Amino acid sequence: MRIIFTSTGEGWDSKIDPRFGRTDFILVYDTEKDELEAHDNREIKEVAHGAGPKTAQKIHELKADVLITGNGPGGNAATILNKMPLKIFIRAGGMSIREAYEAYKDDALEPGAQ
Repeated sequence: MRIIFTSTGEGWDSKIDPRFGRTDFILVYDTEKDELEAHDNREIKEVAHGAGPKTAQKIHELKADVLITGNGPGGNAATILNKMPLKIFIRAGGMSIREAYEAYKDDALEPGAQ
């Protein structure tokens, strides 16, 4: 399974980025390989419009099964994400990536709109 986190940094101790579209990093944890990889998303800050859909497209390309984020995606990004076989969990802002993963395993995260 591939779990994606919106993140302020590149590792397990980084915080969940509350922003979806303009998240600094997209972290992908592959549970089968036990590997965490970081994808820099900071170039999105230069985009005037459409940051959410562009980030959603990246998530599609990364073939995620689960998305864990802060405030959740906006309307246009949600439309794209809802077309994917993806489980979305929101309100993880303030948690570290590790804490959010543990909360996910404990079924303690709030599901996002699907």
